[in-house]
Amino acid sequence: MKQAIKIKRTKKQFRAKRIRAKISGTSERPRLCVFRSNKHIYGQLINDAKSQTLASASDLDLSKTGKKTKTDLAKMVGQALAKKAGELKIEKAIFDKGSYKYHGIVKSLADGAREGGLKF
Repeated sequence: MKQAIKIKRTKKQFRAKRIRAKISGTSERPRLCVFRSNKHIYGQLINDAKSQTLASASDLDLSKTGKKTKTDLAKMVGQALAKKAGELKIEKAIFDKGSYKYHGIVKSLADGAREGGLKF
């Protein structure tokens, strides 16, 4: 059983490395990095040239009034991140989905960022 978990983790790391080898963020066009845990979703705008996080947002920062699904929260996180990017005068970003598939929560975060004004 431990071997199966180790193989799964290794494959996930290879997928993330394969994507990050192709993309990198700059100060004009930072990398929008997504991290998804079982309970929460996080997004960051990262300048890879300086190894600096420009802005970040998560569903922990949002006010949760009423019942909301994880996809609704992810969309709100994307909109909050786009708003912070607008304050920093950032209009374009490079989307980094990491090792996750582009569907569900990750797609919802990207759609929210697009609605907020980010282009990628």
